[in-house]
This record gives sequence, structure tokens and C-alpha cells, in this order.
Amino acid sequence: MALMRGIFAVMLLALAGSVVAAGIEVREFDDPVMEQRYRDLTASMRCPLCENQAIDDSDAPISGDMRERVYQLLQDGQSDIEIINHMVQRFGEYILYNPRLENRTYLLWGLPIGLVVLGMLVVVLMVRARRNASAKALSAEERARLDALINRERSS
Repeated sequence: MALMRGIFAVMLLALAGSVVAAGIEVREFDDPVMEQRYRDLTASMRCPLCENQAIDDSDAPISGDMRERVYQLLQDGQSDIEIINHMVQRFGEYILYNPRLENRTYLLWGLPIGLVVLGMLVVVLMVRARRNASAKALSAEERARLDALINRERSS
């Protein structure tokens, strides 16, 4: 029983330490529009360490640095595009959840549209093929064989 209490105490201390270490970042904005811009910008950038988590809810140290840099750039009066360009220049295109439409991203943006068009084309061709196959008339030999089978069934 003492061992269980010891394990529980260690786990409780570890949990309390992680909560204290996480801390809460407080950003002060004079303008609610600037605060919304900050939230939008930090939600639109991917944490380079976490991979699929935005920097606004990531606990990684690099995300904290990125949030601080976005805050500083906003305070310096830079536009959203200037801030995004600065962050892309520093961390690469990977941090953007929505990649820009450029020569090297045409395939990324165009592939889904191309696949939908190709899928619709395949469906149209299959429907036409089935329609033509069902409307095809019987040859004279097939007609004679069918008549023979029908007559044999009637006579039975």
C-alpha cells in the first residue's frame, strides 16, 4: 500500500510540475482588430516541430518563439502579408496550412480538380458503354437460337 501511495505522489508531482512549466502567455492588445489578426495569423501557421498543430495551441518552444515574433511584428505595424512572408522566409513554406498558388504548387492545387474531372469522364464513358451494349440488336443467328429455345420451352 505504501508503494502505491509513493507512485501516486510521484505522478501527482510530475503532473503539477508540467502544469506550472507550461505557463500561460498573455498578450496585451490595445485594439481588438489587432488581437483578432494575431489569432488568425497564429492559427494559420503550422508548428515545425508538432507538424499538424497550429502554433496558437502548440506547447513546443519553437511555437512560443513564433507566437512572440508574430506579436512583435504586429506591434511594429507590419501587415499580415509581410508577417507571413517573414515567417515563410525564416521557417519555409511548410508552416503554411494553405500553400500559395505558385509554379511549383500548381500540381498540388490542380490535382484534386483534375481527378474529379477524370472521374466524371470515366462515369460518363461507362454509362454510354452500358447504354450501347443494352440497345444492341441480336444477330440473325442469335435470334434463331433464341426462337428455338422459346419454342422448346412452349412445347414442354
